[in-house]
Amino acid sequence: MSAFRFASRSVRTGFCLTSTALFVLTVGASQAHPQQEHKDRDLPLPSNTLVYDDTFNLEFVANPQFINEETVIYARQSMDIMTDSRQSRLWQVDIKSGEHRPFISLDENLSQATLSPNGKIMAYTKAVNGRSQLHIYYLDTMQSVRLTNTDETPRQLTWSKDSKALAFTLFTEEKQKPLFTAMPNKPKGAQWAEQATYIDAVQYRGDGRGYLREGFDQIYVLPVEGGTPRQLTTGEFPSGGSLAFSNDSDWIYFATPYREDYALNPLSSDIYKVNVSTGEIEQVTNIEGPESSPSLSPDGKYLAFTQLNDRKLSYQNGDLVVLELKSGNITRLTTSLDRSLGKFEWRRDSRGLIFSYLDHGETKLASVNLKGDVKPIDVTLGGQAFGRPYTSGDFAVSDNGDIVYTTANRATPGDLALFRKGKEDTQLTDLNRDALSHKALAQVQDLAVVSSFDERAIDAWIALPPGFDSSKKYPLILEIHGGPHAAYGPHFAMEIQLMAAQGYVVVWSNPRGSSSYGEDFGNLIHHNYPSEDYNDLMDVVDAVIEKGYVDTDNLFITGGSGGGVLTAWSIGKTDRFRAAVVAKPVINWMSFALTADAYPFFSQYWMADKPWNIADKLWKRSPLSLVGNVKTPTMLLTGEADYRTPISESEQYYQALKLQGVDAAMVRIPGASHGIASRPSRLIQKVGNIMAWFERYRKEQDGE
Repeated sequence: MSAFRFASRSVRTGFCLTSTALFVLTVGASQAHPQQEHKDRDLPLPSNTLVYDDTFNLEFVANPQFINEETVIYARQSMDIMTDSRQSRLWQVDIKSGEHRPFISLDENLSQATLSPNGKIMAYTKAVNGRSQLHIYYLDTMQSVRLTNTDETPRQLTWSKDSKALAFTLFTEEKQKPLFTAMPNKPKGAQWAEQATYIDAVQYRGDGRGYLREGFDQIYVLPVEGGTPRQLTTGEFPSGGSLAFSNDSDWIYFATPYREDYALNPLSSDIYKVNVSTGEIEQVTNIEGPESSPSLSPDGKYLAFTQLNDRKLSYQNGDLVVLELKSGNITRLTTSLDRSLGKFEWRRDSRGLIFSYLDHGETKLASVNLKGDVKPIDVTLGGQAFGRPYTSGDFAVSDNGDIVYTTANRATPGDLALFRKGKEDTQLTDLNRDALSHKALAQVQDLAVVSSFDERAIDAWIALPPGFDSSKKYPLILEIHGGPHAAYGPHFAMEIQLMAAQGYVVVWSNPRGSSSYGEDFGNLIHHNYPSEDYNDLMDVVDAVIEKGYVDTDNLFITGGSGGGVLTAWSIGKTDRFRAAVVAKPVINWMSFALTADAYPFFSQYWMADKPWNIADKLWKRSPLSLVGNVKTPTMLLTGEADYRTPISESEQYYQALKLQGVDAAMVRIPGASHGIASRPSRLIQKVGNIMAWFERYRKEQDGE
């Protein structure tokens, strides 16, 4: 997960910009025990520490739902070592008995499961001949049937209130006519060069998607009995995102920019509704700034959605807003909270909502009534971040107000737990007992830091290696999150655990600019990044050193995306680190502004003016401007298909380091986009190369 985040076209993206690589450094066989990297140094580790291929043994909980008051289903996600991917199966848990069993055949790799309002049918998508198709499963007869045969994946599956139809979004291609049409016909059997590609769209490529076809997400509807999906929306702009049926199932609410210049106005959208029968479109909201995620109250009287008062700041918190449909009155419910909002659900009595939000590196729950009275709920979510310790979590609310949620745990990925008011929380699953209970894991501790720049409190956390002995000295890794407007927390993270398993103390933190601390804290780096966030990070390192168990001759630094920016910036400011790994960075803000996929967003929200008008200011904040100071051996790590922070950024820095005579290497991960650790083997490659680079430059202690 990493973060350069924003809304663009019909897709959520980030600089991970969340918040979240290859030459030829290798770690050796993944089966080798990490302790082998230590060359028999005098820091013995337990024999049962994590090894790289333990990555394939992890399981995660996702998308919990109540079937009824006593049964919960969820997506059980696991790692498939043969396909190098996540697999998702549906499981169910009986709350009373604790019985845990498959919900649909374990051979089915399913996504987007959603239960019909009448509780009788489950809709989901499943790959058929390499394409994801919409299916339904009848709970009473345990029969399943495929409903679609589309070229694109149905998304945002949404049931009508009468459970008779499904709405979804589908990418709908619009064929681009070539500019040059007089190309002569080639002779039979001739082998000519491929035709040139003509591009005139503002958004022409996207990270993780490559060069884009012309087209937009549009809304379709399909009866449960099957047939041909019927397109409801048109226009040269996206009509995607979450959908909501009216109580009479006649209308579908959705968010759209509804303007053809939407790509140059990335934070622009209003709520509209489309008539299922006629395709008639009516505008519902017209508020300055974007609205999104419409959700109708159970009684049909109110429409909830999120809304952002857009002030062109790099970090802005939106509000949960309620529109009374009859009167048109709008109430902003969460203005007093000043926190990033996540998922929200209506209470079944329509008198308020339950929602998640970020706070001090954790995902919390709260309730709010229709007057805007916010009350925290004693629940902390988490457990869904795979590689790094980012905030995460999901939840669902039953008809009687019980809450099932993914747990936050420092030692394991998240499980399912049940919250019932006035009772002790009940853990419903224990998915990783077989994989992790016999392993010696890193202990995660809190670290309170005070910034030397302005005495602000900075949250940080330390992972101590298995077998830790405070009387010994350990090498230290500073791991920096992306974003920069994202948040780490005290969460299980495989990358952190694998680093600690090789005998390193690992520290991570939320320097100024991080989310989960309010807009003022986040915007301390507005048009000022990087800056004093560097000071915060050095204070974090100093705070760990003060504990007395860190070998100050063996300090290392790494980070990805926004963390890559700060890593490169830091080694231009100090030579205290033995080695650095700069992952998927921005090195030169001018070149980044004109090569990144989301350039309309970055140039408007992260920069005070068009880049060519403020080239001197952008250069002042570019790590490349400090390359003349760098003495630290540095490795670059970036995906070759990264369009968020294009690999040309890493190449600039690599060449500059070589010209400076700095020991440098470049690791390029073939086919990887900005999320370079999105597949299990790529996570192993990422961590393995980082640790191999650090081990190369680690200074042996006296007597070793």
